[in-house]
This record gives sequence, C-alpha cells and structure tokens, in this order.
Amino acid sequence: MADLGKLLIFFGVLLLAAGALLLVFGRMHLPIGRLPGDFVYRGKHTTLYFPLMTSILLSVLLTLVLYLIGKFRH
Repeated sequence: MADLGKLLIFFGVLLLAAGALLLVFGRMHLPIGRLPGDFVYRGKHTTLYFPLMTSILLSVLLTLVLYLIGKFRH
C-alpha cells in the first residue's frame, strides 16, 4: 500500500509541474498550437481542433530528449 501512495504522489507532482509549465509557456506567446499544419474546423455549432504539426514537433523533441538521457546514463 505504501508503494501505491508513493506512486500517486509522484504522478501528482508530475501533473503539477506540467501544469506550471503550461502556464509559463502560455504567457510567453509561443506559437505552439498555432503552427502551420494544425487544423481547425469551425462549423455553425461546433469547433474541431486537430494539432497535427504541434504533435509531431513535440514527439520529435521528446524523442530527442529521451534519447540523450538514455545516452548519458550509460
């Protein structure tokens, strides 16, 4: 039961850090979410947003960061 508690605390801290980063990046006016290749459809009563290019960019950056972390750990 103690391991589950530690895991929940870890994920809570991780979510808190992610939320803080989103707040900071939101105030920096970065074009994340408004890149060319991010699709927005605005209908009469609905809006559909699909951030394709933002997802690809974040995937490449995370892959690079995790690769470098793995490279330096060995």
